[in-house]
Amino acid sequence: MTKTTETAQAGELISPAFDSQASIKKSGVRWGEFVIKGWLGVCALISILTTAAIVFLLLKETFNFFENVSPGEFFLGTTWTPLFQPSSFGVLPLVWGTMLVTVGAALIAIPTGLASAIYLSEYASDRVRRIIKPVLELLAGIPTVVYGYFALTFVTPMLRNIFPDLQVFNALSAAIVVGIMVLPMVATLSDNALRAVPVSLRQGAYALGATSYEVTTRVVVPAGLSGVMASFLLAISRAIGETMAVTLAAGQTPNLSLSMFESIQTMTSYIVQVSLGDTPTGGVAYQTLFAVATLLFAITLTINIISQIILNRFREVYD
Repeated sequence: MTKTTETAQAGELISPAFDSQASIKKSGVRWGEFVIKGWLGVCALISILTTAAIVFLLLKETFNFFENVSPGEFFLGTTWTPLFQPSSFGVLPLVWGTMLVTVGAALIAIPTGLASAIYLSEYASDRVRRIIKPVLELLAGIPTVVYGYFALTFVTPMLRNIFPDLQVFNALSAAIVVGIMVLPMVATLSDNALRAVPVSLRQGAYALGATSYEVTTRVVVPAGLSGVMASFLLAISRAIGETMAVTLAAGQTPNLSLSMFESIQTMTSYIVQVSLGDTPTGGVAYQTLFAVATLLFAITLTINIISQIILNRFREVYD
């Protein structure tokens, strides 16, 4: 058989495959895929429009608020009594209360969460990991109002046995329960970041004579630093936006006290107070709701942007 004949026969065998591929390319629009893509696009558009509507509403009412209250009084004032006469609109006590609870929660959640992540990632056996990690993640599924009552009925009475001067509503109990709430976020995200570090880096460090502690602190944690830092910032953002647990545990007394034993009020707690319906709609007191909400939105947005910058700055890419 000649070479030309073999080539022709091979072409006859191959040509149906090419014909089928060509027919697929020439086939009409796949309406199922078209509908799915359209539906996904509509969902994305709804998300964008919803976010834009929220921002527009917040800014609109906030501008109306600043037509009656000067920005200097709002941002620099040290007294917050918008619902009483004489009214005062200094938001610093609310910001201070929010930061007090957030810092306290971070001091509890960040070291404990990172230590838990290191243990789960580097030292725990598969059996122990299968038990501990679901228990940690279970904490994230508990309703926040339950944490609030837990603070009132367990944490505060226990602390008052140690600190008799502790008030019933106090910043310390709120910081503790919020720290417990954000602990699973720090532990889970940090664990995922540490486990993403290639095993070859660990093996190389052990081959050079490093101890297990040195491998963890000098190789694994620095290699997963971007994910670890992102978990810290996301947990802080979550703590700033916490509402019900702080409202029940910390109280509704805006002040600039340095003491964790006293009652405070956070920005979210004030939003809950105004949203109960006792404040007339359209007045300056009602507009403070949107001014405080806009400030809270700006703070959390800034933290999220910083977390993205840190994530992109320190991200390590491995083959």
